[in-house]
Order: sequence, then C-alpha cells, then structure tokens
Amino acid sequence: MPKTILTNVRLFAVAADLTANSNKVELSAEVEAKDSTNYASAGWKENLGGLASAEISGEGQWEAGDPSKVDDASWSQLGGVGPWSISANNGAAVGDLAYFTSALRSDYKLFDAVGEVAPWTGTAKSSWPLVRGQFAHPPGTARTASGTGTALNLGAVAAGKRLYAALHVLSVAGTTPSITARVESDDAVGFPSATTRLTFAAATAAGGQILRTDGTAITDTWWRIAWTISGTTPSFLFAATLGIG
Repeated sequence: MPKTILTNVRLFAVAADLTANSNKVELSAEVEAKDSTNYASAGWKENLGGLASAEISGEGQWEAGDPSKVDDASWSQLGGVGPWSISANNGAAVGDLAYFTSALRSDYKLFDAVGEVAPWTGTAKSSWPLVRGQFAHPPGTARTASGTGTALNLGAVAAGKRLYAALHVLSVAGTTPSITARVESDDAVGFPSATTRLTFAAATAAGGQILRTDGTAITDTWWRIAWTISGTTPSFLFAATLGIG
C-alpha cells in the first residue's frame, strides 16, 4: 500500500461495527526490553525481549439504544475478552489487510462539556498475540444459506506457528436462525480436498469468537471461511479475519 490519508479504517469490536462511530483508532504493539547488561557487554547495554503486548484505543461519537451501538456494546464488553479486528484504511473486502487479536475491554469513557457532540473513548488490551492477516469475509454481504468464502493464499503454517481466525457476527434475522462458521484449508485454490482446521461454536445472536490452531505444522497454503446456516428465512451479516502468527 502507498502512503495514505486515513479515511476508511474499519473497526470491529466483538459483535459491534464501530466504524460509523469512530474518528480515531490507534493500534500499538511492543515487546518489553529486559536489561541483560553484564561485564562482558563492552560498555554497551544488552537487552532481551520480554513479554509482548498490543493495545487498541479508539474514540468517536457516542450513540446508544441498540446492541450494535457503541454505548451498548462498550458496556456489555467492559471487563470481557473477545475478538477485535481493524482494517488498514482500505475497507474490509476479502483480501484487505487486517490486524486482529483477542483483547480485554479495559476502559470506557463518555460525555463532555455542554454543546459538544457526545464523545466516547475506550481501550482494549491484548490477551492473545496481535496477528497481521486478511479479511476473509466482508461485513456488508448478507448470507442466507450455507456456503464458502473466497480462497486466500496465506501460505503454510510452520511448526510452532498458528493459524488465527476471528469471527464477528454483526446482525441476525429470521426464525430460529443459526450459523456455524469454520476455517478450511487446501493445497490448491479450487479446494478439491478441503480440510476443516477450526470450527466456531454455532451462533444464534450477534457475538464474536476467536480461535487458533494448536501449533502443529500445516502444509496447505490456501485458506477460506465456510459456513452452515439453518432456520426459517435466516440472514446473517458477519466479518471474518484470518492470519498466521
């Protein structure tokens, strides 16, 4: 991506799409520097990498009265851990760059002086590694029947690494609707012999889940989201992100 002006950062917090309520999003990652200087360090400090962490902070315009609104979502998430996904100023189409993690919603601040547009600010702190990956399903495409998503060439998973997957179910409609999403892999783009690597719990309401593989090497290089939908006139809006870390 070239140098860019921030105009289209997408922010998904568990079951909420906070894009239309946000005007500032910051993502940071760090590794603690642990001093290991000794008499053989030749007068220079030596450091070892300690614990790693990531933090997501956002702010924008306050709204309430619906589970999809920032106030309802922030109150329900406060003190809880769930998936957060952020786009890199390029929307959330399949293949767009994404950063995501499992994070603790650690604080929430709202309101200001008379005459101001009611604001909110909040912070989420990582409980899992921060992953650099791609969107595997766009948030604006309603799904009413079982299907499969677009194939992504994410590469193989080396031993000790994991495939991470985040699912944000943003809205649900219908009678007794249910969606069970899964992550499939294959060694060819057409998925002639798809293998299920991760399966999310069945979702009947808006919510978020994040999963990862167990660290075993996977030689497949192609990945996709697939889903099974049931119910009477069901309809789901959801976003999904995949990455290796």
